Amino acid sequence: MSERNIKIILEYDGGRYDGWQRQGNTDRTIQGKLENILEKMTGYPVEIHGSGRTDAGVHAKGQTANFRLPAGAGSWTEEEIMDYMNRYLPDDIAVLSAAEVPLKFHSRLNASSKIYRYRIETAKKASVFERRYLYVLGKKLDVAKMEQAASFLTGTHDFKAFSSVKRTKKSTIRTIESISIEKRGTIVEIVFTGNGFLYNMVRIISGTLIEAGTGDREPDSVCEVLRSGKRELAGFTAPPEGLILEKVLYN
Repeated sequence: MSERNIKIILEYDGGRYDGWQRQGNTDRTIQGKLENILEKMTGYPVEIHGSGRTDAGVHAKGQTANFRLPAGAGSWTEEEIMDYMNRYLPDDIAVLSAAEVPLKFHSRLNASSKIYRYRIETAKKASVFERRYLYVLGKKLDVAKMEQAASFLTGTHDFKAFSSVKRTKKSTIRTIESISIEKRGTIVEIVFTGNGFLYNMVRIISGTLIEAGTGDREPDSVCEVLRSGKRELAGFTAPPEGLILEKVLYN
């Protein structure tokens, strides 16, 4: 049987993991857990490619990844692959679907846009069932001011000021298609759709919009932040537990 390319969609609670990317100094990464199971399943080392590298503590409802099954790995069906992975994965990681795709498909390089959701609790205390999946701010937010600030950030811009990367030779220009802010009871959710995001970009923009919502900055101050390219002028980096990768879109 020839080499096959398998695309999976998975969800995970990132609370106890050091992020997506495999690292030599820890075995607590999503990529590492998946690759260990795939090697056990196939008898070969298997590299898995995620659509993006979620940070430590960040969750995913719709992460997309792909991996190549070597020619000698056996004739696993898509359902058997999913069942095997779910049998051996910890309870906080689950494969939702598995499908064979053309060999040229790459989950990161072929992604057209991603949707992230940042969740904020404005009440003093969060529901015990929600507390691991939102940032407990404990203050009221002016959603109109947050929306005003967000309006300056949509479109194509250099988002260098909204990234934690100190120096990079790669482009820091990205396109944010939309930022919507939704209020559900005491929870405020910021939904981002964009063609790609820099390291910590969603969390820094979330922190900046929160500052606009609490009155700690004027909404139009984000224009100067964008122009400056200076990280110190942007808001705080919002905590990881409020962030969820919702979906990855492909043309």
